[in-house]
Amino acid sequence: MSDSFLVATRIPMSREGFERWLDTPVPGLDVIANPEAMFDGWLWHGDRRDDWSTPELTPRAFLADRVEQACQGKPAVTVLLHRDGALEAYLFDMGYRRPVVDAALLMFAGAGAVKSDPAEDTVLFWAETGGNLFDADDDGWLAVLSVGRDGARFVADRDLTDVVAGLRPAEDAFFDLVAVLAEEEEDWDSDEPYRTGTPRDPAHVDPAVLATP
Repeated sequence: MSDSFLVATRIPMSREGFERWLDTPVPGLDVIANPEAMFDGWLWHGDRRDDWSTPELTPRAFLADRVEQACQGKPAVTVLLHRDGALEAYLFDMGYRRPVVDAALLMFAGAGAVKSDPAEDTVLFWAETGGNLFDADDDGWLAVLSVGRDGARFVADRDLTDVVAGLRPAEDAFFDLVAVLAEEEEDWDSDEPYRTGTPRDPAHVDPAVLATP
């Protein structure tokens, strides 16, 4: 199993809805109808979740903290954009950091309240050393969260063809960010603590995420 874990989604919403979501507190566990079924039907089928953490923060605070970690060279790589009428997210971490994954899943579940499309959207959770998306029919996905306007639920089966295709631009932005960070780390030759502003680039994170609320 990889040591790299990712959460990604694309959820259609207006710009106003996106900015409202940033400052809406991450909802409690009741936003997900079946949290214990997180892994049902996928690679870790049989594992039950009864130990969720429920953070008291906003998506803006959660995401801004991740970007700051990345600026300090920590492996919390974040793509979070509002592009083409949708929230696009691609979050990478080293290791299965359960509180981080829980917070991400809950905040994306909460994004359903500002969706612009009545159809359910999908949040993916998986592990992959290279940080890339799997093919839609790969058997390595760990969990799939279906997000509607009135809440979310884990699903044990879903055709991911369109979901994966829709996430390709976010994946590309992620790899663009990783490539620049790798070059900066290779060129770093100083006794000063490492710091870079690259993770704050608007090509990777929407400026609203980093703005003071």
